[in-house]
Amino acid sequence: MGERDGHLLTVAGLEALLQALTAQGRRLIGPTIRDGAILYEEIEGIADLPRGWTDEQGPGSYRLRRREDDALFGHVVGPHSWKRFLHPPRRELWRARERDGEVELRPAALPEERLALVGVRSCELAAIRIQDRVLLEGPFADPHYRAMRERIFLLAVDCGEPAATCFCTSMGGGPQAREGFDLALTEILLDGERCFFLRTGSAAGAALVAELDPPPADARAKSAAAAVVERARASMGRKMPEADIRDLLLASLDHPRWERIAERCLACTNCTLVCPTCFCSTVEDTNDLLSGETVRSQRWDSCFSAEFSYMNGRAVRAGTASRYRQWMVHKLATWHDQFGSSGCVGCGRCITWCPVGIDITEEVAAFAAGAAVPAEGD
Repeated sequence: MGERDGHLLTVAGLEALLQALTAQGRRLIGPTIRDGAILYEEIEGIADLPRGWTDEQGPGSYRLRRREDDALFGHVVGPHSWKRFLHPPRRELWRARERDGEVELRPAALPEERLALVGVRSCELAAIRIQDRVLLEGPFADPHYRAMRERIFLLAVDCGEPAATCFCTSMGGGPQAREGFDLALTEILLDGERCFFLRTGSAAGAALVAELDPPPADARAKSAAAAVVERARASMGRKMPEADIRDLLLASLDHPRWERIAERCLACTNCTLVCPTCFCSTVEDTNDLLSGETVRSQRWDSCFSAEFSYMNGRAVRAGTASRYRQWMVHKLATWHDQFGSSGCVGCGRCITWCPVGIDITEEVAAFAAGAAVPAEGD
């Protein structure tokens, strides 16, 4: 499966594809405009996509702008990641109630909903693969994640115009979806008509293509799709330094630059919440005194919160410098030791959504250059 079995979809054909997914009993989740951003929410069809809109991004900066064309996927990534649906921000684990002197414990039911995720970018496919290794392939698999993951259909979209904060090519990825999807689209123009080069990546995707029976893509369509990907690769907004980042950061644990970063960092947790691979969580118990019922829930947490490292009567990482160091060193260095890869996919969200515009690629470059303090104006 891949480019050699490519097909051509019109805009109407894409609508038919989305409706076919709905007919399978799937709820469509895709990019749509809400609250001044492009978010992943429930959609009904192409009318809900951010057609003709793009997002301009920079360090601590995000805004929507009208495009000069009617591209359906002419944006990049916003504050949401697909983690929100596979590893949700909050979910119930179990309920317990005392009856006749005995405790009755009822685990939460596993999800049975079938979702189709529309518009999944290459960096996000990489993030899902990373979360698979963390939450599925370790010694303790998360049953909720497994139940959601087994029911997901992934409709990927190749990037055509990276944001100024994107650096996926530096992290071994790229603007083209290469694996981990059911179907993948490249949005192209042929004779002035907007259409999509369609590739299959799984048996489920192939079955859907057989049902819709779109025409095969010709050489012009394949060439146009390749040009979109190459243009995106050449216009990548940022890059990570070409260095052994793991060894570099582990050799820099006492570097004074951590304190200088902490002078800017608000420890707001934004970078961890928008990151598509961060998986830290905590549990909360709530008690109903009238019914006697206790509910235990899991919710996202962050290594930037003081309570996260609270142990033996104190926070192990009491200062912002130690928390930022923990996040960055884990993400780019010790993640390799735990899971066999970097924890960063180069989506750039942590740069865009940092209120003070701290740039992870800039900080790594500074460590690589041996700089102790930020440049004037940082």
